This record gives sequence, structure tokens and C-alpha cells, in this order.
Amino acid sequence: MTLWSGRFSSSMDSTLWDLSESYSFDHVLYHHDITGSRAHVQGLGAAGLLNDEEMTILLATLDDVEAEFDRGVFVRAASDEDIHMAVERRVTELAGPVGAKLHTSRSRNDQVATTLRLFTTDALADVASAALSLVRSLVDVGGQYPGAYLPGYTHLQRAQPVLLTHHLNAHAWSLLRDVDRLLDARERMSVSPLGAGALAGTSLPIQPALTARLLGFHEPFANSMDAVSDRDFVAEALFDIALVGIHLSRMGEELVLWTSAEFNFASLGDDFTTGSSMLPQKKNSDVAELARGKSGRLVGNLTGLLVMLKGLPLSYNRDLQEDKEPLFDSLRQVLLVLAAMNGAYRSMTFNSSVAQSAADDPYLVAIDIAERLVEEGVPFRQAHEEVGRLVGEAVRERVSLAEVVAANERYSRFIPLFEKGAALDGRRSPGASGPEASSEQFRRLEMRISELDGRLSL
Repeated sequence: MTLWSGRFSSSMDSTLWDLSESYSFDHVLYHHDITGSRAHVQGLGAAGLLNDEEMTILLATLDDVEAEFDRGVFVRAASDEDIHMAVERRVTELAGPVGAKLHTSRSRNDQVATTLRLFTTDALADVASAALSLVRSLVDVGGQYPGAYLPGYTHLQRAQPVLLTHHLNAHAWSLLRDVDRLLDARERMSVSPLGAGALAGTSLPIQPALTARLLGFHEPFANSMDAVSDRDFVAEALFDIALVGIHLSRMGEELVLWTSAEFNFASLGDDFTTGSSMLPQKKNSDVAELARGKSGRLVGNLTGLLVMLKGLPLSYNRDLQEDKEPLFDSLRQVLLVLAAMNGAYRSMTFNSSVAQSAADDPYLVAIDIAERLVEEGVPFRQAHEEVGRLVGEAVRERVSLAEVVAANERYSRFIPLFEKGAALDGRRSPGASGPEASSEQFRRLEMRISELDGRLSL
């Protein structure tokens, strides 16, 4: 029997049931649905719609049903279309007639919206925590190679030398922005829809502000139609997760390059690599490739939700059932990738000598020569042109830039710039890649990690 059987003379066709049912995926919401129901029961009591005995029975029964789910012994009935119907059906079975009062002044519309907000709020905290863990790993891995450096790239061409710590910290800063967005999203979604009913509220004397407070929301809804139809919070969550995925994809692409024989800057532990079913010599960085590949899935989930939402009239429409599977999938996938990439970085061995040899490429000193000329009063564009001619001569003659500079009296005084590590040491402006600037960046990074960690624990 459905919740609306009184209106209908025949049961739902099996094809519509198969299309409509959502218990197969939304059963994961049981804890948050029961949490919302507890607050609803207390609200009904405060409104005088339940007496103390009825409240006690319902709250105890909700505890019992949750325990069944926790122990894995809850049995779905054939009529349980979704998790919300399943919980109410079981409460009514256990509590008897008083169970039929559970849904007083509540619609599945505001119930679903409340449950999903509670779930998403907790889930984004899990993602933020996992991202912060990866940030700490990046910092720790850099700390294992305090003086190591490598070429920094633009257009995937060697550009300037950078400390490994500086390079890894660049990823850390992007992930910290992700954490900031996730925590901001949690703040914005802290609005309780409970009490909005189907779309227009109720004539019964409920107190949405009370249930909002009981559930830990910052405030109750202001508009009942908006409350049941709003899925901005899901869209924002999926965007934030997709952007985490984009950053992880970039990190994955980099590890694929670094661990190739062509780069040979790093290798991952055997526990974070795979072999080949045919080629015995292979050691594949699949963890990084999957991190790269999963980003498309995360973007796809966001796109699918936005397309579903774009044409919906107010207020609730059944289309909104399609908000859950993309959210559940994105949450699961991003947590998998964050955990795997965390382990991969901690397993990484950085080949300092290879990376530093590449970073000591004489061509990377070109900008340093130009900047020394600027310090001597030469306009930058002129200095750039002069050094460009030196580079061009080295390329045409197939000799080292250092040889060309040494052979030219106007520039031979700059030969010390070609010493190992000299170009790196010259990067000393605030936020730059050299050793002199690194301590201030580390201080700021630690402060930011601590700040976000504090917000997460609130």
C-alpha cells in the first residue's frame, strides 16, 4: 500500500514502480532521515500535537529502527518505495497506532529536503577532512626533501627552477581553496526546510525555528515553496567536488609525467602501482591515471544535475529525485581518489639528482641574466632582446648558453649564475620559489591549515 492509496482505485504499475523506487540507492540516508524525524517528533510535542507518552514511544521506536539499520537487519518491505516510507512503515509496525502520527504536518517534500541537507552537510565535512589530510601529506613529503628542486614548467616547457616544497605547496594551496569552498557551502546550506510541508506550509501550530535549532541548522526556511524545491546546495556541492576532482586530475597528470622513464623525477611505491598482464617490465601509475579519469565523471554529475534543474517550475517536481545518485556517486568517487592520492604521495620516492640536473639546464638562467642587466639600468625589453640573441646563438651553434655567455665580454661576468642552484637561490621575492621565500610561505600555509581545521571542527 502506498502513502496515497486512499485516492486511487488501482495499485501502481510495475513499470512505474521500477522507475519511481529510490530505496535501492537512498537507503544510505537512513541515519539522517531518522535524525530529522526525531526533531519533527519533538516539534510536534512542542506544538501540542503529540502528548508526552506518544513522543516517548515514537522517539524510542525511531531509535530501534535506526539500530536495525546499523546492525544490517532491517528488512525492506515490498511497499517501501524510498527510505522515508521504509522508516515510517517500520515505526508504525513497531509503535502501533501512534506511529501513524509520525507524518503529521510533514510532507515527503520537506522531509526529503531536510534529510538531504543533513546528509550533504556531513558528507562535505568528510571531503574537506580528506582534502586537508592530503594537504598535510604534500607538506610532509616536501619536508623529506628540504633542498630538492626541479624545473618549473609553463606550456610543459622548462621555465625556471623551483623547490620541490614550493611545487607541492602549489597543489596544497589549491586544495585549501577547495576546503574553504566546501566549508562555505556547508554554511549556506544550513537552512532547515522542515515545516514547509508539500509546498505551502500547514495550518497546524508547528514551530520550524525549533526543529531547525534541534537539527543544528542556523535558521529555518523563509519561503515554503523555495524550501521544498531548492537544490542549489546539491549543485554547489557537486561543483565544489568537481573542482576538487579537477585539481586531483592535474596532480595525477603530473605524477604520470614524473614517473615516466622520460622524466624519471619520481617513482611510486609498489603498493600504489600496477603491472602489465603482458609486459613484465611495466610499473604503471594507475592511481594517478584514475585520479585524472575520475574528474570527467565528477564534471558529468554536476552537468547532469544542472540540466535536470534548469526547466523545473515551482515548486516540488519528481525530477528532483535525480539529485541523489549524482551526489552519492561524486562523494564516493572523490573520497576514493583523495585517499588513494594521499597514499600515493606518501609512497613516492623523489629522484632529486635527476630533477635537479634538469633544473640546472643553462637555458633556465636566461631570465637571471636579463634581471641582472635590469639591475644595472638596462630597460627590461632591451635586456630581454639581448639575452634572446644569446639564446638564439647557442641554439644555432648547438653549444651551451654558458659557453656563449663566457665567450662574450659584455656578459661573461654572469658566468656564476650558471652554478648549480644559483638560479633557484635568486628566486627570493615574496611567494617565490627559492629558499629565502620558503619560510614565510610555510608559515602562511600552516596558519591556513590550522584555520580551516578549526572551522571544520566547529
